[in-house]
Amino acid sequence: MTHFTELFIGGRRIAPASPRIVEIRSPYDGTVVGSAPLAGPEDIDRAVAEGRRAFDHGPWPRLPVEDRIRVIERFHALYEARSDEFARFTTREMGAPHWFTQAIRGLITNQSHAFFKAARSYPWEDRRDGFPAGKSLWLREPVGVVAAIIPWNAPHQVALGKLYPALIAGCTAILKLAEETALDGQFLGEMFAEAGLPEGVLSVLAADKETSERLVTHPGIDKIGFTGSTAVGRRIASLGGAQLKRISLELGGKSAAIVLEDADLAETVAALKFRSFPNNGQVCVAQTRVLVPRRRQSDFAEAMVAMIRGMTIGDPADEATFLGPVVSERQRQRVTDYIRQAEAEGTRVAIGGSGMPDGINHGNFIRPTLFIDVDNAARIAREEIFGPVVCMIPYDGEDEAVALANASDYGLSGSVWTPDAERAEAIARRLRTGTVTHGNAPIDLLAPFGGYKQSGIGREFGAEGINHYIEHKAIAL
Repeated sequence: MTHFTELFIGGRRIAPASPRIVEIRSPYDGTVVGSAPLAGPEDIDRAVAEGRRAFDHGPWPRLPVEDRIRVIERFHALYEARSDEFARFTTREMGAPHWFTQAIRGLITNQSHAFFKAARSYPWEDRRDGFPAGKSLWLREPVGVVAAIIPWNAPHQVALGKLYPALIAGCTAILKLAEETALDGQFLGEMFAEAGLPEGVLSVLAADKETSERLVTHPGIDKIGFTGSTAVGRRIASLGGAQLKRISLELGGKSAAIVLEDADLAETVAALKFRSFPNNGQVCVAQTRVLVPRRRQSDFAEAMVAMIRGMTIGDPADEATFLGPVVSERQRQRVTDYIRQAEAEGTRVAIGGSGMPDGINHGNFIRPTLFIDVDNAARIAREEIFGPVVCMIPYDGEDEAVALANASDYGLSGSVWTPDAERAEAIARRLRTGTVTHGNAPIDLLAPFGGYKQSGIGREFGAEGINHYIEHKAIAL
């Protein structure tokens, strides 16, 4: 078990002002994984004061960019040496299956190198001829003190996706952890300190909703970077916008996989196993709407059912397990409510449905569920469920497929399944979504990632991700 009794504020462990402790239990078997203190209002004030002091008077924002990158690279080396340990810890903490945490482990490695590459080619200063006359100096400077607020589903990957660009830009940061994963993030602060991050630059805290809102509205915070639900994103935008804080939001999704009539059935279904059900369905980019030609729906439904029936469900630490429990009993009940409502409305269940998987009588498990013949206007097709639930939606013709994919409040991700690359690109250009893949193509980590509509504001990764942590200054010479 891992127990923390102090908060990580400004680079060192400090006794919390609040006596509250959160205990983390395994969503698989209920055993205690560990505990950590929850920050109170006074702790938030201390963390912001440390970050403010380090930004306004400390060395970090004033170091050459290359020196900051070298500190982050030292952190990366320390992290890589323990990455398998952290992957296994996340499995215990929130139930992510072993295969998924190992995949995230690889993603973190590639994501880190992509940020180093982007930072070294980023135009931090630009001297040029002015218009209509004179000379101009264009500077990119750090935005200030950042509140980086992350969810529980891929905590280290999301945390580093915000901390790397913020710290490389010269910002100071408070990393706010979700209560459900209040433990894993604690390791990050100490490794950043070991890598040479100066005092005051980074604090790592877990906090409840009320205390988190104090962080969002704190006058010492210049910028908020948030990943999480659209509902919470709206609240943060409202609170932060009232103070004209800089805000970027990576929110929910209801991504559509458009399967064309010439798609290979076996290859497509095999890939959708990982794209529709990753991390027990708890991924914002999960392809939870599968759009298929009406005349091929029964064939694809049959193949999807066989694929789901073949999933190993159980202990997420077992390397043979594909689907583990969802993060909490509250999440299990939320997902179950969606399934029950759809069942009550008469939506066709091809496999799954409400209740525990066969042979399992403990843990926060949900049957992987496929609904077929789903109306795109149905609640289960409109709202982000964040569990192992997929809707198969039939269509007649390419134009209807595009219209159905776009008929969503969300626009985070999507895919087009066909052997015809030119046709896939033509359809992708018509989709109102931030990222589209041709079949199982990998995502470019130097390309901007984020969503249209209620899937967020702003982009992460690459130069566009760094942009959210800088201010522009023009000097006329």
